[in-house]
Amino acid sequence: MMHVLFVLGVLQTAAVHADFSGEVVGVLEGDLIEVRHRQQAERIRLNGIDCPEKGQPFGTGAKQAVIALVFGKKVTLKIHGLDKYGRTIADVILPEGTNVSRQLVKDGWCWWYRKYAPHDSILETLEREAKNAKMGLWADAAPIPPWDFRRNRRGQAPEWIEMDSAPVEVMP
Repeated sequence: MMHVLFVLGVLQTAAVHADFSGEVVGVLEGDLIEVRHRQQAERIRLNGIDCPEKGQPFGTGAKQAVIALVFGKKVTLKIHGLDKYGRTIADVILPEGTNVSRQLVKDGWCWWYRKYAPHDSILETLEREAKNAKMGLWADAAPIPPWDFRRNRRGQAPEWIEMDSAPVEVMP
């Protein structure tokens, strides 16, 4: 009996994480959409990217870019798992084959999220090219990554500050 329950659990987990296609019925943020799946809207976190937050420069532009790319279209999702909030993480592929995350990075609407896609050399290259061309948010002299924006909003130090580094001694 235990073997049957284990097998059912494995099959259920596999079904939850199986690739699927559906219509995009909502765009909540630049990196968060809703796709109709089994007659319900399922929240999908775009894999490998982090877009500016609401209230952050370029946040509205990133959301509008995603609306233009995906809203009302049938997309295919290549599932990577769930994030800490229980949302599905996926590569979102348009009918003609465009990877939405890659397109957004290429157009300068978001950052390559190194923390969660550290070995994605395609996103790395696309970000570097967008930055060099000053596309989208890279037109800003000093764009603030969303992970630092969120930390600052919570009153925490940005990630680029090394909290465990030795203090610098100033000589009079």
